[in-house]
Amino acid sequence: MTTEQKRLDDPAWRQWGPYVSDRQWGTVREDYSANGDAWGFTTHDMARSYTYRWGEDGIAGFCDDHQTLCLGLALWNGQDPILKERYFGLTNGEGNHGEDVKELYYYLDNTPTHSYQRMLYKYPQAAYPYEQLLAENRRRTRLEPEYELLDTGLFDEDRYFDVFVEYAKAGPQDVLMTVTVHNRGPERASLTVLPTLWFRNTWRWGDDSDGVTSQRPTISLRQDGFLRATHQQLGNYALYADGQPDWLFCENESNRARLYNAHDGTPYPKDGINDHVVHGAGTVNPEQTGTKAAARYQLTVEAGGQAVVRLRLALTTDVHTLVPEPFRGFDDLVAQRKKEADLFYAAVQPANATDDEKHVQRQAFAGMLWSKQFYYYDVSRWLAGDPTQPPPPPERKYGRNHTWLQLINAGVISMPDKWEYPWYAAWDWSFHCVTLALIDPELAKQQLMLLTNEWYMHPNGQLPAYEWNFSDVNPPVQAWAALHVFMLCREVHPTGEADHGFLRAIFHKLMLNFTWWVNRKDEMGNNIFEGGFLGLDNIGVFDRNAVLPNGSHLEQADGTSWMAMYALNMMRIALELARHDDVYGEMATKFFDHFLYIASAMTHIGQDGVGLWDEQDRFFYDQLRMSDGSVEKMQVRTLVGLIPLFAVDVLDDDLLRQNPSFLARMEWFRSHRPDLYNQVSRYTEKGADETRLLSLLRGFRLKSLLRWMLDEKEFLSPHGVRAVSQAYRDNPYTFTLDGTTFRLDYAPAESNSDLFGGNSNWRGPVWMPTNYLMVLSLDTFYHYFGDGFTVEYPVGSGKQISLRTAADEIANRLISLFTRDANGQRAVLKQYAKNQDPNFCNHVLFYEYFDGDNGRGVGASHQTGWTGLVAGLIHRKYVEK
Repeated sequence: MTTEQKRLDDPAWRQWGPYVSDRQWGTVREDYSANGDAWGFTTHDMARSYTYRWGEDGIAGFCDDHQTLCLGLALWNGQDPILKERYFGLTNGEGNHGEDVKELYYYLDNTPTHSYQRMLYKYPQAAYPYEQLLAENRRRTRLEPEYELLDTGLFDEDRYFDVFVEYAKAGPQDVLMTVTVHNRGPERASLTVLPTLWFRNTWRWGDDSDGVTSQRPTISLRQDGFLRATHQQLGNYALYADGQPDWLFCENESNRARLYNAHDGTPYPKDGINDHVVHGAGTVNPEQTGTKAAARYQLTVEAGGQAVVRLRLALTTDVHTLVPEPFRGFDDLVAQRKKEADLFYAAVQPANATDDEKHVQRQAFAGMLWSKQFYYYDVSRWLAGDPTQPPPPPERKYGRNHTWLQLINAGVISMPDKWEYPWYAAWDWSFHCVTLALIDPELAKQQLMLLTNEWYMHPNGQLPAYEWNFSDVNPPVQAWAALHVFMLCREVHPTGEADHGFLRAIFHKLMLNFTWWVNRKDEMGNNIFEGGFLGLDNIGVFDRNAVLPNGSHLEQADGTSWMAMYALNMMRIALELARHDDVYGEMATKFFDHFLYIASAMTHIGQDGVGLWDEQDRFFYDQLRMSDGSVEKMQVRTLVGLIPLFAVDVLDDDLLRQNPSFLARMEWFRSHRPDLYNQVSRYTEKGADETRLLSLLRGFRLKSLLRWMLDEKEFLSPHGVRAVSQAYRDNPYTFTLDGTTFRLDYAPAESNSDLFGGNSNWRGPVWMPTNYLMVLSLDTFYHYFGDGFTVEYPVGSGKQISLRTAADEIANRLISLFTRDANGQRAVLKQYAKNQDPNFCNHVLFYEYFDGDNGRGVGASHQTGWTGLVAGLIHRKYVEK
């Protein structure tokens, strides 16, 4: 085992990490308005002056796992009107395609225990164009591209600083911080660097419910030149700064005069260091004490040169004494941790992957690990307000999330994107765990269990979707993720003993959630599920959460397919557990029954004979069921009709022999319910390697769907499978309901609709999570059919390939989003103004989704969460199948 792998067994090494959000302003947690306008209640302009209630944000933020004490970076180029303490971006209403961070930063490296991590921030030497970015994006329409920082021309002559931030741990509570500034410009330039230490404000709100003391902590300068940070529970920490910086102090308290024109606050508020550095104001404490402090370094860097700043934050107790020479051997220790990181990844990455694939995979892992965040939200307290603060407006008691009074979240969570999505989403979270399992199996299992914890799951069994509306629904992929993580962990631990304990625990929690789905989302009791939003934003012709006129409701091919998949995943977990406990055999039978009834309903509902499968088009469609029982199909080819592919499993004879009662139940259905048996795959007929197939698709339906999916004129793009057929580019689909005509056309990149805010688009782009499921589903079908079952790829080529080869081809297209092509370019950055610049082109960004025509990155630019699944595709490419 490598040194880093050994550290994974020591929880102390996980106490400190990059758990500070990239954005806390504009979140639901900080919104105390009457109308729920979170973006308007705490703005970027307010953020430097406003004391957050529920968390902190910053650049390259590092903190303990309760976010008691934070370390981060502020910068000033001498031109900006404010310090660069946090990333700037547009709100949902300001951007022409929704919210959008307008900064250039990259997560480059990280280890699971954060013993070593590195990131890069690119800072212009001219004044940052806040108003220009805001005005131009407001001017542009949805039919125009977003106006980005690179479009402003500030980087054209390389007049910017590359600011690299490295953290390395000398021990679990001993953190080394290195800030390396490169002047990429043609002339000497000055930069003020302000590494900043501050306490999250836990003393202002009264009796705090997250267990952190309400006693005010202190940061003060000691006579021998270091800072002492004292906290009743966290203990005492010393911050050492190399050289002789100026120490500046203020309080992490709101500037009431600036925000509210009230003059009863501290004279040294949260923005006191900002006002002192930028304007020379007397807003820093001359007594050199407070709850926020910065070391000011005023650097002048030659053209093409660099400067380095070093700091060290260490616990000081009777056992951990002051470090007598904190910077002796500092660089050697950082280099040692970097070497240990290299050895760790050499052990976990496929040895025969190309260097570029390893580079992409390692940055994907780095983004996953940098995107861990301390997330704190107590809904009951948030609704009621704090004892020491003015009461919230009464409208809040019946507003957002008011039915989730049991939800109390306070811990480190894997986030989708710490700026654009600094809150968890139930299905994103599950995909994150699948990737994390490749490098930190215990973290992956802990994160999956956390979502089903009683402080998260509703008493009725619903899982919280996301903070903007916990009652919304995401696809129920948690059982799939648990099973996938279990299988990945078994590659490392062949006995799987510990994993069975994990499976048992999560299985019982997910039983509650499955029951909630059955009771709440099958309105007619016919095994066809409505689902609603289901995380696919604007993929529908209209808002799929909307109440439809005249008592009609939407029966969803994807909602029903997700439930079929859920039933199969739960069945498979139960069968795995039944190897050791017979009780689970009966539970497996229960979920097998659910699957068959759902599968039958997909193709044949009741006496009307109408199902979601369209025999003429050979595709699955949503349908509207009217109040009189009649139905009308929504005959539009979208990802919704491909999701039935995901509901597939292959059982081997060994597993079935260990579960004879389950095998008998399968045989009973064939004999006594041929109406059900004939609607699904022939699960009693053995395929390759003595296996049996359970799927929504018999062979002819599978081939029919793949004819659409593998057609480059329909779904297949150069870089994966599109969410909507590109056939609608020239011939949009229209549907009229109650006198209103709705339209859906092919939009390969940004959304041209404001449905769901317009900040993400499922009407044409390539999305990594659903593509990942397609690849694994084709692998599973191949496991049953073998080489004898072939499909044309691509459609119209006349070339027949196996399902395994089809899965490989799609996976390779997805990987090619990030790896260099024959011209040395990466598709994800191809539209990037600096895509050939050596200081840009190797810093990979993992976008939310990708242009269905050319693969360029679209949406959240640091959505490493589920886009990080590309790391799993690279792993899959080289493991023995």
